[in-house]
Amino acid sequence: MTGAPSAPAVPTGPRGPLQGPDAAAWRRLHADALERLESWDPPDEQQEQLRREFLDHLHTHPDAMSKAGPPAHLTGSVIVLDEDGGSALLTLHRRARAWFQFGGHFEPGDASVWHAATREAREESGIADISAFPEIAQLDRHILSGDFGACREHLDIRFAATTARSAESAVSTESIDVRWWPVDALPEGTREDLRPLVDAGLRLRRR
Repeated sequence: MTGAPSAPAVPTGPRGPLQGPDAAAWRRLHADALERLESWDPPDEQQEQLRREFLDHLHTHPDAMSKAGPPAHLTGSVIVLDEDGGSALLTLHRRARAWFQFGGHFEPGDASVWHAATREAREESGIADISAFPEIAQLDRHILSGDFGACREHLDIRFAATTARSAESAVSTESIDVRWWPVDALPEGTREDLRPLVDAGLRLRRR
């Protein structure tokens, strides 16, 4: 399946991410995101609609992988489950003041969308050997509220991973806490957002 093509926009301004020294890296990440989304088989029509929206956004914004690009840009994240699938490791985000999966913005040094999401999971959990499943688990598009600077909307490509409950986690500078939560008793406030992602991760875990 492929999204409807649209003409790429030409970024303007001398300080845009596609005019700087990391331009080739941003183009590589952009191409990787396009390839992954074009080849992904979504589990339902809602995810298929998001897949088409993400592809349209990428075709319209060649700089959509960078935080310095448009106010709506792509991000990557990982839901980390324990080995039996009964718990999820979550972070209490310092800016949002809510519990979420690990994730964040892409960086020029990321080899791919998958590498970026895995890097974020490792950095924010403190668990160095986390490795996400290769398949996309879920897509999500959400408006930001709070102190997020120029960021206004995240188009999040989400992956899943498993790790042992005995793995020693650590709190990063972006978090207030990191904690295991039972998948049947996820935190209030983000439970409705997290539950579909947990279910997507459990499906990949069973493959």
